[in-house]
Amino acid sequence: MTQPLDFKRNIAVGLDLGLVNGLKVNRNAADRRAASLANRRTVKKEYQAAWLIRAIECMDLTTLSGDDTPGRVERLCMKAMRPIRTDLMQALGLDTLSTGAVCVYHEMIQPAVKVLQGRLPIAAVSTAFPAGLSSLETKIREIELSVAAGATEIDIVITRQHVLTGNWQALYDEMLAYRQACGEAHVKAILATGDLVTLENVAKASWVCMMAGADFIKTSTGKEGVNATIPVSLVMVRAIRDYYEQTGYMVGYKPAGGVSTAKTALQYLTVMKEELGNEWLQPHLFRIGASSLLTDIERQLEHYVTGNYSAAHRHAQP
Repeated sequence: MTQPLDFKRNIAVGLDLGLVNGLKVNRNAADRRAASLANRRTVKKEYQAAWLIRAIECMDLTTLSGDDTPGRVERLCMKAMRPIRTDLMQALGLDTLSTGAVCVYHEMIQPAVKVLQGRLPIAAVSTAFPAGLSSLETKIREIELSVAAGATEIDIVITRQHVLTGNWQALYDEMLAYRQACGEAHVKAILATGDLVTLENVAKASWVCMMAGADFIKTSTGKEGVNATIPVSLVMVRAIRDYYEQTGYMVGYKPAGGVSTAKTALQYLTVMKEELGNEWLQPHLFRIGASSLLTDIERQLEHYVTGNYSAAHRHAQP
């Protein structure tokens, strides 16, 4: 992923069980803050267009279906390199635009490499995605194979039972092993927050994964019953903020699952801006995991340019 030359990648800082066990979350306060974002008037006109362009730049354009084929992934990659139509690019005054990365299964890395040829990062889901219920040895080997195949980012899933049983040392050791297996590839830790029951568990899992060297923390696989939500996002980005204040390392954030409309994407951009600041509104620190989101954003940008909404089928699908 492209990042400033002076950017310090997160490293393992050691597990502080006292800090982790002492974490508390005010659920009512998180819900009130989330409701205030949902009820707020959104940005309009050229400001909205600019924010939606940034959402595209921070998008992991994703296909994670059982019926994925090399052809589908090749189309996904072409769309990632040119996410909106040429006439809209010209009207918006854009010379270049691409998504932040593409995200695929291990078996689809080679088709992505064939098309992208290093022009965009390739993220591969790994460690027995989505459930994460294989042996540690198998999961580490999966990471190594994906990196060798050309993945530059690895989206791992944690073992949820470590969180649900409060076995923070086991979670730390697991995440540390994943980080080491990734080598130079950046690692996103998927917490599967819909499975973690409480916001306190989300906060604790966020801290443990960051302490073990995660480059990003990510909400969901997209396969849980509940995926990304604003209350969960508030807990996670505030953990990122506190971790940065304590260690000096900037960890990225990725909401994923259910982010399918431009309006929802704007809410997540607002969370990042207000909780972490403009510095985090960059592809090396913020990604949105999405598949259908790009179509709605392109429709909104066409409305801004022409004053008319088009049917979704008029916009190319990967």
